[in-house]
Amino acid sequence: MRPPIASLVVLLLVVAALAVIGLEGIHTGGVPQAVLDGEQRIAADTAVSMRTAIEAEAGTVRRKTHAYQATSTSTPTTTLKALTSGRKAFLGRALLDARTGKLLATGGRTVPLAGVDVARTASGHGEIPPRLVTSGGTREMLYFARVTLPAQDDPDQDQYQARNGTERQWLLVVSEALPALAAYGDGRTAQALDASGTVLATAVRGKASPAAAHSGLSAAATRAANGSGSDTDASGSLLGAATGSRRTVAGWAQVASTTGPGTTDDLGLVVLTSRTVPVTTTAADYSRFALEAAGALAVVALLLGLALYFSVQQPLLRLYLSAGRLARGATGDGPAASEELSRPVPVHGFGELARIGRALDSLRRQLLGESGPQEFPARRGPGYRALAVVCLVVVACWSVPMVFLLNRADTATAVPAPVLADQQARTEIATHRIRQSLDQSYTDLNDAAASLAGRSRDAQTEVLRQSLADHRQYRSLYLLDRSGGITLRVGGTPLRTLVHVPRGGGITTVNTSGRIPAIAAYAQVRAVKGKAPAAGVVLFGEIDVKALNSILPRPKLGSVWVTDGHDRVLAASVGYRAFQSLPDSGLTRLVRTTQGAPGTTGTATSAVHDTSSGPSVDAAAPLAQSGPTARLGWHVVTAEPAAALQIPAVQAEQRTMLAGILGLAVAAACLGWLHVVVVRPLRAVAVLVERLAGGDRRTVLHPVNHDEIGSVTRGLELVRQTLAEQDRAARSGHAAVPPRALRENTLQR
Repeated sequence: MRPPIASLVVLLLVVAALAVIGLEGIHTGGVPQAVLDGEQRIAADTAVSMRTAIEAEAGTVRRKTHAYQATSTSTPTTTLKALTSGRKAFLGRALLDARTGKLLATGGRTVPLAGVDVARTASGHGEIPPRLVTSGGTREMLYFARVTLPAQDDPDQDQYQARNGTERQWLLVVSEALPALAAYGDGRTAQALDASGTVLATAVRGKASPAAAHSGLSAAATRAANGSGSDTDASGSLLGAATGSRRTVAGWAQVASTTGPGTTDDLGLVVLTSRTVPVTTTAADYSRFALEAAGALAVVALLLGLALYFSVQQPLLRLYLSAGRLARGATGDGPAASEELSRPVPVHGFGELARIGRALDSLRRQLLGESGPQEFPARRGPGYRALAVVCLVVVACWSVPMVFLLNRADTATAVPAPVLADQQARTEIATHRIRQSLDQSYTDLNDAAASLAGRSRDAQTEVLRQSLADHRQYRSLYLLDRSGGITLRVGGTPLRTLVHVPRGGGITTVNTSGRIPAIAAYAQVRAVKGKAPAAGVVLFGEIDVKALNSILPRPKLGSVWVTDGHDRVLAASVGYRAFQSLPDSGLTRLVRTTQGAPGTTGTATSAVHDTSSGPSVDAAAPLAQSGPTARLGWHVVTAEPAAALQIPAVQAEQRTMLAGILGLAVAAACLGWLHVVVVRPLRAVAVLVERLAGGDRRTVLHPVNHDEIGSVTRGLELVRQTLAEQDRAARSGHAAVPPRALRENTLQR
């Protein structure tokens, strides 16, 4: 019986200590940690967008060269023109001999090849990663791709051809400006830095504070990135200078792969975002509340410990001693045994202990022959079960207010305005990332459609198969004729249920029901004079929705949904049913508030909604304002529980609730333990001892546990056997079995 009582007191004191530690650790002055974390994640999201753009451009250059059908008579000039025509992003382009490094053909600006070992670069295995170089005082990106041409067996080989009939290999090098950098959120500045901390590009949204572009931040961000070691996708936050009641917060992140070695890991690029936020001057102090709550719980713990000690532990120990004395008197001989039985059994406590004490005294008198069996009335009044319930209620009086009343965060004011703005900015970045993916899908499909004209059906099938292998985001590629029928298909079975032949090109949905939304890119297949027409007029590429779902999750962005023009879910970062409504009506209303004037795409917006699980920081943004997805009316919606963010008011509410829940759980567990090992066995023993005192000599008393109550039960069994022998002796007129022999027989059993 001691362990549950001691555990109750000790664990309640531990909960009180945890409440003090947890609540005193919340700081509300200055810049909340949630704002710093939000800026860090915005920098990381911006870095992901830049990395995606670089990897997409590098992949486009490689696929272009891979799809080029070179012949043994191809010249460097025609090859370079075929590989780079129609790409306005290229600043300069060059074709070099991969073995000697000799320049074979050029176009546009001079490509800065100083420091590039062409032979070594081309001789490696796998893809050649892009490089960051300096040209005319500006930094440019170099993208590489190998061009393999078949050998020509003509002995009169020209200077561009390899000897001995082997394949020729050239190296395509194109130079481009850095991908465009975008800043999200009013007043935010975004910068791209190289490994030395030099600013390569800057973007500003709205009116940025001069303090937000403090030069010391770029140097600090570069040092932090260089010191991150093996963490190629490292990120962090910084605090800048204070100006009046505002202070600069900054986030930095490396433009590197998050899933292992990537093409951008060696570039040394770092994204730095910064803006000014208001400084919190009125700090809420939770330490006093923590001390008061912990003190109240400590008092409750000590009072309960004392109450259980004096009302349960002490009376039970006295009962244990009285039962042992009675058993010795019943099984002993001589004056000592008579003396043990001559002393009345004191009645201690109440409830079951009092009942057992009264019954023991009745058994003592029966052993002495002073009285016969005594019937006891049915139990009246509260017992020790009621005491356990009262103790639990006392703890609940402390816990329930902690869980439901104290330190409750106000939904309207709990989330700082900068945190809400950060959620909106990150939602806009998510829309940009999704738009990047869909636009790239359309561009790739457009290139495939341009390759179909003038080819045989088998060649067109091979083009589609190669496109499907190169672009894993497609699950099916197919050509439609003018009536909407499929004339050529590769990949999985189309999910389309809408049969239509659209004009132009873009992104659309081709079903409105089913288990999987069918999102497709489409492009016209143009006829070419003098060449055979293609097998169809429109090329469709159904995009695997899993590929879209995989780019939605981001740390601390919460749940992300992509909805169509009717607010039905097309993709999500969490489990969903195709074409279902958003899970909360507040999210649907938020989406509708983004819609602007008729014919416009609208603007991003954010709000805090009160849900059953607490405040939620939500945001919505239109997917695109231009490009192939602009006219779809799609939106991106995000919802992050405020409990997942380090917001002081929400943290205080969480930790207060946690302390209350822990206190109630500890009390329930320990008092339940006390009920199992003490109260319930006492109730059973009380019933048995009253039956024994009432004349029941047949029911054998078996001790269940080896504790105080088990010892009381063993003593009662000895008393039962003695009384049973006395009754048999009285009925037969023989002497009773000697008590000592009876005791030895019982101990042997």
